[in-house]
Amino acid sequence: MKLTLIGNGIMAQSLAKGLIKNHEVEIIGRDIDKLRNIKEKMPQITIKALDDQEDITGKNVIFCVKPYALQSVSARLYGTANILLSILAGTKLETLRKQIKAKHYIRTMPNIAASVQNSMTTITGDNEAKNLAIEIFNSIGQAVWVNTEVQLDIATAIAGSGPAYLALVAEALADGAVKAGLERHLSMQLVQGLFSGTASLLKHSHPAIIKDSVMSPGGTTAAGYAQLEEHGVRNAMIKAVEEAYNKAQELGKK
Repeated sequence: MKLTLIGNGIMAQSLAKGLIKNHEVEIIGRDIDKLRNIKEKMPQITIKALDDQEDITGKNVIFCVKPYALQSVSARLYGTANILLSILAGTKLETLRKQIKAKHYIRTMPNIAASVQNSMTTITGDNEAKNLAIEIFNSIGQAVWVNTEVQLDIATAIAGSGPAYLALVAEALADGAVKAGLERHLSMQLVQGLFSGTASLLKHSHPAIIKDSVMSPGGTTAAGYAQLEEHGVRNAMIKAVEEAYNKAQELGKK
């Protein structure tokens, strides 16, 4: 399947890196130098500078610009796309329908793990395009259909923003080991293995069960866990998801 990505930022590049393994990929962007750099890294893709009048007729478009750039970029598009798949956080389907012509509209939120074909992607939109959207995003990880845009915005706060939160946790764990005296490269190797193994456990067990299975009475894990609770790590994570959702709602009102 041929896919046209409009945008040349980090997310567009992550998607392209994952999608080229199963699809023909074209990237259209405003920064020709950045496009050339992308082409050097991924020779399989086709690149094109965004024209003042860019014809999207019949194309399967993944719209990858920042929300604030929607109006300026959409003004340069003409024709009717086969499908418009938008990754713009908080931008409603109603807004997309007003700005860009397409037969079908989809909102989706992949994450940067798309580059290693392991994105957790949430999708909503026109039911007629559901199967096509799921097929595309299943090719770069796991795709989950949600029934409303509100659900997508909540999911964005977890699956879309989540890699940043978990990266912070990973970095902090490694820093703790370094502070205690372990070399940085060993600390990072341990953290990488920890995240991989825990991800596998989470597919089969509830987080509370995993936690209790590790935490012996009066043991090392219990001592460390008490510090996490004392310093509000649980509440901070809840607040992070809540604020990311609120921001998505705010973006949707602009």
